[in-house]
Amino acid sequence: QVKLSESGGGSVQNGGSLRLSCTASGYLYNSYCLSWQRHVEQRPREAVATLRSDGNTSYADAVKGRFIISEDTAKNTLYLQMNSLKPEDSAIYTCSAGFLTAGGRCVYNYWGQGTQVTVSS
Repeated sequence: QVKLSESGGGSVQNGGSLRLSCTASGYLYNSYCLSWQRHVEQRPREAVATLRSDGNTSYADAVKGRFIISEDTAKNTLYLQMNSLKPEDSAIYTCSAGFLTAGGRCVYNYWGQGTQVTVSS
């Protein structure tokens, strides 16, 4: 069983920065995927950034060049550095963890509770 706990959300003005953290407890897979996703009411959940155990990272087009996903394996912590924030980045941000299939697909089965990010104009 893996438990994920996010922190670092809050309110910031347009153009500001925040760093989200997601601390994991429990054993994760040798081949794993870690992801930050965001959700706004009445809109589909959006995958913002993904990091795989093979070193690959990927980002949604809306955040490329502004957000950076990283991990500190010694601390079992996943980060999302968010720069040049815009009002449309306002959402609940949730981290997720799962396994990486032999075919290169991520299957998520653990989710955090989410942290609110609000960007004011």
